[in-house]
Amino acid sequence: MTNENTETEAANMKARSELIIALHYVVEGMGLTQAKASKKLGITQPRLNDLLRGRINRFSLDSLFDIAARAGIEVHLQFKKAAF
Repeated sequence: MTNENTETEAANMKARSELIIALHYVVEGMGLTQAKASKKLGITQPRLNDLLRGRINRFSLDSLFDIAARAGIEVHLQFKKAAF
């Protein structure tokens, strides 16, 4: 594995973990059962359970963006040029 692949994977993992943490706080703040929260977010209860348990490898960045939008989370991206 090249250094570039490792850095790309690390950036993707960081973005997914930050979204999962934000979603965790929102879901906990809903005060709903997992069944009701999952219905509101448009995902299955087992999928929500995976999210709440931090099973990051089961989620793509795309799927987390979709869930975040349904949860009312406005996601902002910041771009910086990486050092070469």
